[in-house]
Amino acid sequence: MTTGSVPVGSKAPSIPAQRPGGATAHAAPRASPSIVAATVAGNALEFFDFTTYAFFAVYIGETFFPTHDPLVSVLLSVAVFGVGFITRPLGGLFIGAFADRVGRKPAMLLTIGLITVGTLGMALTPSYASIGMAAPLIVIACRLIQGFALGGEVGPSSSYLIEIAPPGRRGLYGSWQLASQGIASLAAGIVGVALTLALSKEQMLAWGWRVPFMLGLALIPIAIFLRRHMPESLEHGAPGEAVKNPLVEIRNHIRPIVLALMLILGTTISTYAAIYMTTYAVTTLKLSAVIGMMATVVFGLSTWVGSLLGGWLSDLYGRKPVMLWSRVAIVVLTYPVFALLINHPSIGTLLLASVTLSGLTAIGGAPSLVAIPELFPSHVRALGLSIAYAFGVAFFGGTAQIVITWLLKVTGNPAAPALYVVPTSVITVIAILLMRETGKDRVLQH
Repeated sequence: MTTGSVPVGSKAPSIPAQRPGGATAHAAPRASPSIVAATVAGNALEFFDFTTYAFFAVYIGETFFPTHDPLVSVLLSVAVFGVGFITRPLGGLFIGAFADRVGRKPAMLLTIGLITVGTLGMALTPSYASIGMAAPLIVIACRLIQGFALGGEVGPSSSYLIEIAPPGRRGLYGSWQLASQGIASLAAGIVGVALTLALSKEQMLAWGWRVPFMLGLALIPIAIFLRRHMPESLEHGAPGEAVKNPLVEIRNHIRPIVLALMLILGTTISTYAAIYMTTYAVTTLKLSAVIGMMATVVFGLSTWVGSLLGGWLSDLYGRKPVMLWSRVAIVVLTYPVFALLINHPSIGTLLLASVTLSGLTAIGGAPSLVAIPELFPSHVRALGLSIAYAFGVAFFGGTAQIVITWLLKVTGNPAAPALYVVPTSVITVIAILLMRETGKDRVLQH
């Protein structure tokens, strides 16, 4: 079995080596911190944008969707944000196949360019009062483009991380994908709280809410520069060998795709339930907005630390044990933690619930984003993960907060988020049990 990585215990070759049949085995790219940062930049910008949008949905609604009813403005704002989920599956199919056929680097350059369009749209589009209906239409178009880009971002970048990882450290390197989401959410939460405390409501509406998007926009040229100088990690076959079509070949890998979707199901729903804690604290528990915002900060910190811990542990003990026991802990602890929070609502119990849900999700979620691409050979690796991630996040992540809100209303049970997280986590436990262990594989499939 051949590989895009290096066997454990051997040194990366300094010159290309010949494979049987004349294929060239490229030296593993040097996994410097700048390369890792460039690889996860797109995913980090997504979560920075997501958290910022959630923070300032009220002001965004008044700017682009003004109505006589402020609630309607907010609902329109949230609906437009959700529009981006529609194009994720298309992006996953197109960009994932592109990355497996042409290369990880060109795919990641494409996605960061498209992500720029979405961020520009939020940062610079004039208000409805200035240009009328053109304003919401531009924002909607930008969200659709950004959704397309983000649907294809995780597959190529996660594949790249495990392909450049040093021997025995694929889990830790791959965990930076999820850890970057935590860092971005933490940064967005801190910026959001700081702006809320520093500016008046009038200033926030006039220009304050655009500041975080401008900050994100300032980071994009750096990400593009770094990605342009990244080495390629995808190995091609022998000279003259026919290039396989990933969209055709992926049909031979239905079982790992189904298992990957079952993994993404539980991880995505528990992630979005953790993100929902800010809204839940204010609307259901009647805690202050400042206390509610602290849940976002804790989510970011827990995701950052938990992801790196999970990735490191998965290199030591394997992917399955870390994924399994963290998900079992979510099944067992989620409802009791919510019951405690409901009976004793305070900043302490809110943060405990946030840490439990987001921390355990990150510990098991990081190895999942490593194990899934490890299930696929290199010529369909990015596409396999892209399909599972884009479809999983679009269908389950895009609807998670809507379903939770609906359950809260229909059941009248304030523990409704737990009623959604627990059964979907059981499905993920079944998927983990059915998967083969990939963490102990000395090499990746080629």
